Amino acid sequence: MKRTAPRLRLLVNVQAPDGVLLSTRGLARWLAATAPARAAGEVTVAVVSDRRMRALNRAFRGKDTPTDVLSFPTDPTDAQVDTAQPRLLGDIVIASGVARAQAAREGHSLTTELRVLALHGLLHLLGYDHETDAGEMARLEARLRRKGGLSTGLIARGARPGR
Repeated sequence: MKRTAPRLRLLVNVQAPDGVLLSTRGLARWLAATAPARAAGEVTVAVVSDRRMRALNRAFRGKDTPTDVLSFPTDPTDAQVDTAQPRLLGDIVIASGVARAQAAREGHSLTTELRVLALHGLLHLLGYDHETDAGEMARLEARLRRKGGLSTGLIARGARPGR
């Protein structure tokens, strides 16, 4: 009997500069397999320079510094013309230099850090907000990171003493 791979509900496109291509290998499949059941549609993950991330953070959040990850959900009022195509959930943008520094500080690979950041960004695309939701996003992130084999998540890191 021929085994087939399970059909994933989430279509993930990854775009990255040449320097991080090796670290992004498998990220799309991992994120699709780890995502919560309600994550159905299409997501783009873009790994960009810290300079580009700083410009995005300044333009959209008024903060003139690079951040690790930003999420840009698709406006739910935008009508999708072609219903045969997956629903567009939005874009996740990750700063390559910030991710590299955080990976070194955490003592794990850049691949692992990109997974941590992509998962966190996906949850924001799905409408979760750890700053206002009384722990709902933190609990879901913890469950999904265990499912995806991650020892730590972004929210758990921020809750550590001294952070």
